[in-house]
Amino acid sequence: MITKVTGQLLELGEDWLTLGVGAFEYEILIPEFSRRQLQARMQQEIRLHTIEYLEGNPMQGRLTPRLVGFLTEIEREFFELFCSVDGVGVKKALRAMVRPVREVATAIEEQDTKALSGLPGVGPATAERIVAKLRRKVPKFALMAARDEPTAADVQLDVVSETFEVLRKLGHSESDSRRLVDAALSQKKKFKDVQELLQAIYQQSQG
Repeated sequence: MITKVTGQLLELGEDWLTLGVGAFEYEILIPEFSRRQLQARMQQEIRLHTIEYLEGNPMQGRLTPRLVGFLTEIEREFFELFCSVDGVGVKKALRAMVRPVREVATAIEEQDTKALSGLPGVGPATAERIVAKLRRKVPKFALMAARDEPTAADVQLDVVSETFEVLRKLGHSESDSRRLVDAALSQKKKFKDVQELLQAIYQQSQG
């Protein structure tokens, strides 16, 4: 089983990335909150903690091995726990994970089914099941995830994530926010804060 992969971040899609490891290139699925953290790290070496699963219908004999990657071990552990809830599974969990682990864990701990049912693909019934099964298992994730997240020598990770949220609050769609941030980051500049990155985004959109 592959549990950790280190390589160069070659490509970043909506829910996947390509990692160059020696002569090989691996396609690895990632949740949205990880994708935002990685936007500023194109062509850099990164390390992912991974899980493997088989996608497809075993009855038809069509099973494709897939890798799912996370920036920290605690994010991987939380994801596996989240997948254990009836009616969730890997695909739904990947789609739902648009918020950082500590936020989702806190919502579960506080039995905030409204916040949970706002996650993509998670309705009220699934939110209730998540709380019932995981409420007593998540306190350490709410506490530890913040300490275990990648620290920034790359302040830019947080800047990118916060800018994305600001654009969403200003009324931009998720895909439009992603496109604007990606375009600004393609200038290969370092942005020390959200204001600098927003300024670059709006200068670009007016140009």
